[in-house]
Amino acid sequence: MKPFMKLYIPIALETLFMMLAGMVDTIMLSTVGDSAVGAVGTANTYIGIFIIMFHVVSSGMIAVMTQYIGAKRFGVAYQARQLGAVFNAGIGVVLSAFLYVFSERFLEIVGVAPLLMEHAKTYLRIVGGACLLNALIPIFSSYLRAFGHTKQPLAATVTANILNLCLNAVFLFGFHLGVAGVAAATVISRVVNLAIVMIASRLLVKAHKDPERLKNREVFAQIIKVGLPSALETALYNVAMTLTIRFLNQMDESGFHVTARAYAAQIANFSYCAGAALAQANAIMTGWRIGEGDFEACDRGTKKAAVIGICVAAGLETAFVLGSDHLIRLFTDDAEMIALVRTLMTIDIALEVGRVTNLVFGQALKTSGDALYTMIIGVVFMYICMVGGTWFFGIHLNLLAVGAYIGLAGDECVRAVFMFLRWQSGKWRTKGFIQSISADTRLESVVK
Repeated sequence: MKPFMKLYIPIALETLFMMLAGMVDTIMLSTVGDSAVGAVGTANTYIGIFIIMFHVVSSGMIAVMTQYIGAKRFGVAYQARQLGAVFNAGIGVVLSAFLYVFSERFLEIVGVAPLLMEHAKTYLRIVGGACLLNALIPIFSSYLRAFGHTKQPLAATVTANILNLCLNAVFLFGFHLGVAGVAAATVISRVVNLAIVMIASRLLVKAHKDPERLKNREVFAQIIKVGLPSALETALYNVAMTLTIRFLNQMDESGFHVTARAYAAQIANFSYCAGAALAQANAIMTGWRIGEGDFEACDRGTKKAAVIGICVAAGLETAFVLGSDHLIRLFTDDAEMIALVRTLMTIDIALEVGRVTNLVFGQALKTSGDALYTMIIGVVFMYICMVGGTWFFGIHLNLLAVGAYIGLAGDECVRAVFMFLRWQSGKWRTKGFIQSISADTRLESVVK
């Protein structure tokens, strides 16, 4: 199996390029106006609500694939991917049609600020209407990464982002299409991304040649065991975030505070990408090691990944705060906006430290099969801390966006403590799918 860093570096770069794409979109959209930035940030939050069903399969599929790969039962890993692709494609078609037709009505229901409505509706209709792409890209990218092929998803992301940048420039400054142009560029670039990972997975991974299969019902049940709790956690997180954004929208009619949150989030994403990549790489190795039965290496690797993530997150966020004046001016010259975003970034130091800890231990627990615990803890504290904290600190105490960020930081930090304690208990060791390793085929036979 590939060393951890050979997994981590391509995943980190891929995540970084994804973050850069969002930042470039925000910078380019800022030429249209702050309302366009706030509208697109809000629309993207709501798009996340509607693609939760994709996580039922994609998150569970990773756990199943990596454990069977570790046990050298590659045909079952391929079977898990096939089931995931069929399920997500069906859900993706339905959700794409729904978002295209009912985007305006949905935005009215959730109470988007009037100044943001037209831009948000345009973006949601175009990007949400193509969310089938969001359904399939993670399936094929995860399949490649599960077999140790991390460079190809990176190449697909880089190619798509370069294309997105070029199309943004053409649509915004050549054809003056505004938010519609940015949305169209996003969709086209995702089509290219999907094409690359589909072709790469077919050419590089030969797991379909392994004849071993289980009953589809059995494999799908294993996927659902991890995927359903993970998807419910993600769904309820997005509902909680929707309520948080709704509170932010209620703080002023111009969308000032929700826009400040969008700017702060764009900068914080650079810190987040390092932690997310650590969690993903460690989760792959967690599945491999559990499939092999090497629990001690799994424990050591996960704790080491968490320590590295905490150090990186704290260091990056501190550097961002120190250089905040220059960073924020990439988006806006409004002095009041700059001051508010700087304050949010300061609070974000604690938020990102909690989040990376939560990500590393939480993803490892899910990959081990212990997803129900992470869901329960997530649901309890995201509503107590994130939603309740935003209302209490932001609206009741009138701290506005600062209060919302206090609530967000509290949520991540409290959940991080519970994830660590669960991992330390060792109960995850009993949750795996593989009871014994029976196949003699080596990993190298399907991974070039």
